[in-house]
Amino acid sequence: MNTIYVVGSSNTDMVVKCDRIPAPGETVLGGEFLCVPGGKGANQAVAAARLGGRVVFIGRVGDDDFGRAALETYRKEGIDTRRLIIDASGPSGVALIMVGKKGENAIAVAPGVNSNLQPHDVEILANLLKPGDVILLQLEIPMETVLRAAEIGWEKQACVILDPAPAPPDGLPPEIYSQLHSLLPNEHEAAALLGAPGEPSAMAEALFQRGVRHAIVKAGADGVALACQLGTFSYPAYRVNAVDSTAAGDAFAGGYAVALAEEYKTEEAIRYGQQAAALSVTKMGAQPSLPTRTEINKFPFPDEDFIA
Repeated sequence: MNTIYVVGSSNTDMVVKCDRIPAPGETVLGGEFLCVPGGKGANQAVAAARLGGRVVFIGRVGDDDFGRAALETYRKEGIDTRRLIIDASGPSGVALIMVGKKGENAIAVAPGVNSNLQPHDVEILANLLKPGDVILLQLEIPMETVLRAAEIGWEKQACVILDPAPAPPDGLPPEIYSQLHSLLPNEHEAAALLGAPGEPSAMAEALFQRGVRHAIVKAGADGVALACQLGTFSYPAYRVNAVDSTAAGDAFAGGYAVALAEEYKTEEAIRYGQQAAALSVTKMGAQPSLPTRTEINKFPFPDEDFIA
């Protein structure tokens, strides 16, 4: 199998389950509390590893209890952590998450040493990558680092995937689009990148026109839209009982990356990512909700002969 290099953030998630998300200035009485590993980079690394991917994680954690616990978690998941930097200059990242009874969430992130991941930290990719490997990127680290990782991936003929979350207020640098195999925004992030909301298929087409090879807009229960050289396509969501959508996008990205690393076609990879996302929303928490390959294989999804 090709290797998946995840370049991104590591956080500790502090999750409170509420009847509803409070409005600004409002306090609501919550219920269950969870303190679990998280961060978009870490979530996607764990998602890919649980689905059978060979994963290398490049990032930074603090020299503190949160950072040490995170490292131990990643090692237990089978992730290669030799490129994770222990940074004593600041704290590990933390995310505060509120989850409503319908599975919706609100998240605030204190990035800590994730903000210290610099372009020189990803130069190692030039020596590690081979054609067909996958780079999985998000935006909880500095943009210049994301840009350099994408540039190296493009030069080395790797499959570069960007999950543009959180969406940058000024959009993405124009030069990154042509270096991406796939862009994976949800519909809110796609609207932010384009400057206006729209139908998922229309937004996917608009993003494709900016130079990315596969623009994939995730619309939750409304499924996924793909725009690529072959046209624009829609894929319905799998129906499950959702309790927490916190890591659904990360589950999709991990599943999609594993499928591409195993040289699935793009349509096949999308459906595999959707299966991983569907199972993730049936459990509380970010990393605790991420499914294994065995769980996906055992779940009674509709028969699709390309799903492994």
